[in-house]
Amino acid sequence: MTAPAPTLRTIDPAQEEQLFATIDRWIEKDIRPSVKHFDHENTYPDAFVEQMKEFGLFGATISEEYGGLGLPATTYAEIVMRISSVWMALTGIFNSHLIMAAAIERFGTPGQKETWLPKLATGEVRGGLALTEPDAGTDLQGIRMTARRDGNDYVINGTKTWISNGIKGSVVALLVKTDPQADPRYKGMSLFIAPKGPGFRVGRQLEKLGYKCIDSAELIFEDYRIPAENLIGGVEGQGFHQATGGLELGRINVAARGVGIAEGALQLATSYAQIRKTFGKRICDHQAIQLKLGEMVTRARAARLLTLDAARTYDRGERCDLEAGMAKFFSSEAALENSIESMRIHGAYGYSKEYDIERLYRDAPLTCIGEGTNEMQRMIISRQWVKRNPA
Repeated sequence: MTAPAPTLRTIDPAQEEQLFATIDRWIEKDIRPSVKHFDHENTYPDAFVEQMKEFGLFGATISEEYGGLGLPATTYAEIVMRISSVWMALTGIFNSHLIMAAAIERFGTPGQKETWLPKLATGEVRGGLALTEPDAGTDLQGIRMTARRDGNDYVINGTKTWISNGIKGSVVALLVKTDPQADPRYKGMSLFIAPKGPGFRVGRQLEKLGYKCIDSAELIFEDYRIPAENLIGGVEGQGFHQATGGLELGRINVAARGVGIAEGALQLATSYAQIRKTFGKRICDHQAIQLKLGEMVTRARAARLLTLDAARTYDRGERCDLEAGMAKFFSSEAALENSIESMRIHGAYGYSKEYDIERLYRDAPLTCIGEGTNEMQRMIISRQWVKRNPA
C-alpha cells in the first residue's frame, strides 16, 4: 500500500516570523525560568500544556479545514528546535499526538476525520501512538496484541509499553494483530482509534533517566471492546503501513529535538567559555576549548540542514524515509556528542544540577532511541540509498 501524499503546505513568511516570535517569548518568559523545577521534581507541566493548546500546537500539522494550523513540516521542525534547545520534554507531548492525527488524516475514513481531527486540533482530545510492546519495539511485526471481530465490535487484549501521553492523554492510535496467522506478518496488522474506557487501563508510569515530566506509560487492554468503525480506513491489514507512514513526521520531530539539544548545548558552552577563566585568560582562548567549540558548531549546523532537508522533502509530498532517517540519525548523535562536550567545557559545574547542561545531557540519549534506534536508521538509510541508486 502506498501512503497518500500529504497536501503541499506553505506559510506566509510574515506569519511564520510572528509565530516564531510568540514561541520565543513563551520560552524566555515562562519555560526557561521554570524548567529546573519541573524537571527535578518530575512534575507534569499542566499549565504549559494549556498554553500549547492556546498556541495551536496540538493542531500544528493538522489541516486548516479541520481546525489545525496546517503548518509545513519545516515550520513545525523549527518550533521543535527552539523549544528543545531549552526543554525537550515539552515537544514529546504534542509529537505522538500529531503522529496519530497524521495517520487519521492520511488514511482515515471521512467520518473518522470529521469526528476526531477537530478535537485533536484544539487539544480537547489528546492522543498518542501505541505501537511498542514489552517484546516488540524496533520489530513492530512482532507485536502480540490481538483484536478479534465480534459482531459490530472488536475485542482487544494485550499490553503496550513506553507510550507517551498514556496517562494524561485520552485516546491512542493502537496497533494490533487482526490476523495473527498472516504471512508476511505485516499483512495481519491493523490500526485503531482507541479512546479510554472499560477494559483499557494504565498499568504504571515508567521512570526515566531524562525526558522528565511527560508521561511514559504501560497500557493494559483486557477484553477492551471497540466499535468496528474505529478501524482506521475501515479495512483490516493496513495498520503496519499506516503506523510506519506516520513515523516520517515523527523522525523529523526527533531530528529537530536533536538539533535543539545540540544548539542549546553549544550556546551554553559558548557563554560559559567566555566567562570562565583559567591560567589568566578566558577558556575560549585556549586551543583545547576552541577545538571542541569548532566541532560542536559544525555538528549543530549540519544537523539543522539535514533536518530542514527532510522536512522540505516531506512538505513536497515525496517519500522521505531516507532523508528523515539521515536527519534523525545524525541530529541525535550530534545532540549526544554536543551535550557531553558542553558538560566537559563546564567542568565540575556541568555535573551540578544548578546548571542547565546536566538536563540536556540526560535528555539527549533518548533521541538516539526514540522513533527507531539509530542502528535501525543506518539500515534504512543504506537500503533506501541502494534502492535509489541501482547498479
